[in-house]
Amino acid sequence: MSVWSNFKTKAVAVIRRSLNLRDPAGWQSEGSEAGEHVSAERILGLSTAWACINLHAGTIGSLPLLVYQKQADGSAVVASDHWLYRLLHDSPNADQTALDFWEFMQAVLELRGNAYAYAPKAGGGRTISLQPIPADYVQVKRLDSGDLEYSYPNDRGEPQRRTQAEMFHIRGFGGGPLGGLSTLSFGRHVFGLAIALDKAASSTFKNGLRSAGILKFANWLKPEQRKETREILEREHLGAGNSGKPLILEGGVDWQTMSLSPEDAQMLQSRGFSVEEMCRFFQAPPVLIGHTEKVSAWGTGIEQIIQGYIKFGLRRRCKRIEQAVWKQLLTPADKAAGFYVEFALEGLLRGDPKARAEFYRVMTASGIMSINECRRLENLPPVPGGDVPRLQQQNVPLGMQISNGALVAMPDQEAADANA
Repeated sequence: MSVWSNFKTKAVAVIRRSLNLRDPAGWQSEGSEAGEHVSAERILGLSTAWACINLHAGTIGSLPLLVYQKQADGSAVVASDHWLYRLLHDSPNADQTALDFWEFMQAVLELRGNAYAYAPKAGGGRTISLQPIPADYVQVKRLDSGDLEYSYPNDRGEPQRRTQAEMFHIRGFGGGPLGGLSTLSFGRHVFGLAIALDKAASSTFKNGLRSAGILKFANWLKPEQRKETREILEREHLGAGNSGKPLILEGGVDWQTMSLSPEDAQMLQSRGFSVEEMCRFFQAPPVLIGHTEKVSAWGTGIEQIIQGYIKFGLRRRCKRIEQAVWKQLLTPADKAAGFYVEFALEGLLRGDPKARAEFYRVMTASGIMSINECRRLENLPPVPGGDVPRLQQQNVPLGMQISNGALVAMPDQEAADANA
């Protein structure tokens, strides 16, 4: 069987299902030193990995991705009438909203290090839709011409070959021309250990009698007595539903409580360590996914953590998408005309009225934004005179005042200058 036939056979069944992040059985799984096979589906079964990917993908998917155009004076305005605006901001394809699309692309990027979408073009090189493709099914190679070629099977198992002009490709960390580095592959030992610890913990608590204690008999039991005792215990005391039932002992039988517990075996400590390890791989602050063991989840501490996440985790992910869109989706004419795309990080203030109000206060008091610019961000109508930036008059050089929009010397200062 050829490489392509084998590839197609594994992929067809899953592509025919609804688009998702899961791997089919045995598909793209990695071995680990813990003895557990690691796949996207098994990783997403870990609450830490699920929360980390949700944090990155959900945050980026909810941010507005806008098209801007630079003006002659160096400023920029939102180009809501540009052909790419609706594609990026509202609906990239017939099936998904912008949030659905970008959340999926970022989730795949976090796991596989690459995110792909088929980007058919219309006249003038304009992209008419973005159809996401699971990263597992895409093969990239360099042609003799120097161009990249993307191969993947469609929903009928037929091979599709696309040029780089027809594909939208976001490369993750360490991204070379052929693609980025896969978190699933490089973190397989950490993920495999976490999966193994989860299985061990599940096995520990599956049998409710395992760590409860032992029965001590004065004499050896006959086989039928041992069998009867085990049946009674399993029927009357096994499982969480029977927890707390009194145990009736007779005939010199003694009960001894076992001290063995997950804490004694350092299982919970190891699981906590695996949480931190996975957070390092995904660059997610543990407190933002609910792991508050070593840090407070309240006050200024969490505010600084959020700011650090925006600066060092979220910004780089947003920049990666922005530059991929600028390079691959905007036409040369658009680039020459000063069009570019950018996430509106101010959208993060939407859920924080106090921070949003403080942001507007500082921006208007400093003369950076006008009142109407702030009102537009709040979906409020403009007010008369609100387009003029304002600055408090005390913020002028000593001995000067503002007159008709210009700085002039104050009368007393003019007299002092004349006497000098």
